[in-house]
Amino acid sequence: MRKLIFGMNVTLDGYIAATGDDIGWGGPPSDELFQWWLDQELGNSMSLYGRKLWETMSSYWPTGDQQPGATPAEIEFARNWRETPKVVFSSTIGEVGWNTRLVTGDAVAEITRLKAEGGGPMEIGGATLAGAAMRAGLIDEYMLATYPVLAGGGTPFFTALDGWVNLNLVETRTFPGGVVLTRYETRR
Repeated sequence: MRKLIFGMNVTLDGYIAATGDDIGWGGPPSDELFQWWLDQELGNSMSLYGRKLWETMSSYWPTGDQQPGATPAEIEFARNWRETPKVVFSSTIGEVGWNTRLVTGDAVAEITRLKAEGGGPMEIGGATLAGAAMRAGLIDEYMLATYPVLAGGGTPFFTALDGWVNLNLVETRTFPGGVVLTRYETRR
C-alpha cells in the first residue's frame, strides 16, 4: 500500500494561510529548507492537489526553471514538478496540464484507490483535500515546517476530527530563520 504524506509550511499557531488566503507570512524559505522540500518532492511518485493549491503551484512551477535568478534547486524543483504525475480534485476546474489528471468525483474513494494500487509515496496538498483524507484516516505521515510567526486566523493545517489520531515523532530539525521541522507518522 502506498504511503500518503501531508506536509506544508505552517505558522506557529497552526495556519497554512492567514486570513484572506495570505501566504506571505513566511517569506521565501531559506535555501536549506527549500532543498529539504525538494528532496521530499523527489521521493514522491505522485502529487494530489486541491483546487487552491493547484492554482498556486500551476501559476508558477511550469516555468519556474526559466525565471530570472532561478537557483539550481528551483530549476530542479520545476522540472520535477512538471514530470511528477499529479491528480487535481476539483469540480470547478475545466482542464489541467503538466502530467496531471482531473478528478471531479469522490476524493476519498479515489485516494483510497490510489493508495491500494501500490507504488511510491504520494503527497497530498490543500487544506480541504487533506482535511477529507485526514478525517478518513488515510494520511500516514505529517510534515510541518513551523515558522516563528502567529497569523491569528486563516486556513488551519489540521481539520476538525471525530476522534484521536495518535502519532509517532520521526524527525525534528531546525532551519535558518527559526523554522522548526517536525515529522510524524500515524500510529496504526
